[in-house]
Amino acid sequence: MPYLVVLLSLSLAYGLVGGLYLAPPDYLQGEGFRILYVHVPCAFLSLTVYAAMAFFAVSGLVWRLKLAFRMMTESAGIGALFTFLALLTGSLWGKPMWGTFWIWDARLTSELILLFLYLGTMALHAAIPNRRVADQATAVLVLIGFVDIPIIHYSVNWWNTLHQGSTLRLFAPSLIDPQMLYPLIAMIVAFAAYYALVLLLRLRCVFAAELGAR
Repeated sequence: MPYLVVLLSLSLAYGLVGGLYLAPPDYLQGEGFRILYVHVPCAFLSLTVYAAMAFFAVSGLVWRLKLAFRMMTESAGIGALFTFLALLTGSLWGKPMWGTFWIWDARLTSELILLFLYLGTMALHAAIPNRRVADQATAVLVLIGFVDIPIIHYSVNWWNTLHQGSTLRLFAPSLIDPQMLYPLIAMIVAFAAYYALVLLLRLRCVFAAELGAR
């Protein structure tokens, strides 16, 4: 955890300074593009956390790892927060750029469905009193909902939407100036470190409560 705190602090500091002060204004959106440094990391983590939940679900169902189920359920609230913030910042960004806070765009709609999936997994797990049954049922729901992740990612390619295409690419040059790119990568790292740190803290609280109950 101390290493995560250091990583979070350094990457967040560089990302904020680089994104808010050092990066030049966008040629088309001006200063308004800077909300990207919160919106994109939130959107990226909303997908990443759900993918991690699916991995934990498989680990729990196939290899019977109880810790995997705990990591899955404790990740749901964090992922829901990232998804909500992605939708909120996207709406705030969309108003000056698109002229509206919301439109039933394929990317936005599928991201909203992801928020419902997070909330659904939390509600399902809380509604079943037997923990083993709750873990298994929630894991199945997580795996069923995983189909929404590639839909979100490829929605801008499969349908004609207002949402811009991907600017960050793993296997091709990114379509963004390096002065804007590096702070954005730092913010994504910071948000990922935040997720890992909060997940470990939540697990620590859960295990401490269980030990205290015994």
